[in-house]
Amino acid sequence: MPGTKPPFRADHVGSLLRPAPLKAARQQVEAGAMTREALRAVEDEEIRKVIRRQEEIGLQAVTDGEFRRTYWHFDFLEHIGGCEGYYMDADTRLDKNSSFKGAVIRPYMVRVVGKLHFDGHPHVEHFRFLKANTARTPKAMIPSPSMMNYRGGRKVVSESVYPDLDDYYADLARAYAGAVRAFYDAGCRYLQIDDVSFAYLCDKDQRAMLRARGDDPDRLFDTYRAVFNAAVKDRPKDMVVTTHLCRGNFRSTFVASGGYEAVADKLFNDLDVDGYFLEWDSERAGGFEPLRLLPKGSKKVVLGLVTSKTGRLEDRDAVRRRIEEAARYAPLDQLCLSPQCGFASTEEGNTLTEDEQWAKLRRVVEIANEVWG
Repeated sequence: MPGTKPPFRADHVGSLLRPAPLKAARQQVEAGAMTREALRAVEDEEIRKVIRRQEEIGLQAVTDGEFRRTYWHFDFLEHIGGCEGYYMDADTRLDKNSSFKGAVIRPYMVRVVGKLHFDGHPHVEHFRFLKANTARTPKAMIPSPSMMNYRGGRKVVSESVYPDLDDYYADLARAYAGAVRAFYDAGCRYLQIDDVSFAYLCDKDQRAMLRARGDDPDRLFDTYRAVFNAAVKDRPKDMVVTTHLCRGNFRSTFVASGGYEAVADKLFNDLDVDGYFLEWDSERAGGFEPLRLLPKGSKKVVLGLVTSKTGRLEDRDAVRRRIEEAARYAPLDQLCLSPQCGFASTEEGNTLTEDEQWAKLRRVVEIANEVWG
């Protein structure tokens, strides 16, 4: 594979289906039949196995599959200083009906109860374990700062702590900058910051929801982008930062629809990242036309053309034709290939088998080798 700097020609978003031994161990912990220390040993073993599997199929970027997490976002956010996770009851739920199409999520949420700050994080230690167990490029994945309050808005930010939301966003950016630095100091040179809100802002129903709660979708995009940029602006030059956008991924369901046109210009030209993992596995994502706004140069777009939502293996020639179509709008040298999202944004995972998951990742590597040499 040409190039040694991520994102790689064949890459992946990061989360992987939880193997049976890990699922069983978590159930035993919940039942009180296993200690957290014993669970940690199972996690360590299964992560070592999944690292080897990624290396064997030819992936250059290796992750821990998010095997220590329940949620892709809340597990990280609740460990930011000033935050706490909680279960909403029937009277305080922010969304009485799940916004996922055809699936009901657990009513878990994170709220801000104190001044935001960063003073260490367990996910940094998780990354150290990953790095110590692979010779490839270890990738860390964290949710974007926008995920702190996109779903809940003002209701999840204490008014007594932050009467002025400008102060909240300033502290949020500083806390995230601390996290970015901590990952770098742990040896991370490839950090992916997942921001589904940017894609949700392309959906008319999501925009209507935001207006109904008193937010301006366009101003919110600018606010989120400013916080994101402030969080990463002082990163060392040898740290690659990418972002991932999708339209929801829980047990193979989704939330939003709509092409990237509404945000593409600012996303590609004003967001301070080195690459973008973008969903294009269904017509809900629109066409490739927004790629015309990608600036010529070093920024890369990772085309999410292989779906993680079903087990059907994509036809190699069909994917190659779609890459050729995308290359009509952006230079082929600035494009890469991956699944459109992770395979398990939560511990439940999507509705496909582990064998089907690995076949898809192997197919990504095969096609990338054919296209880019």
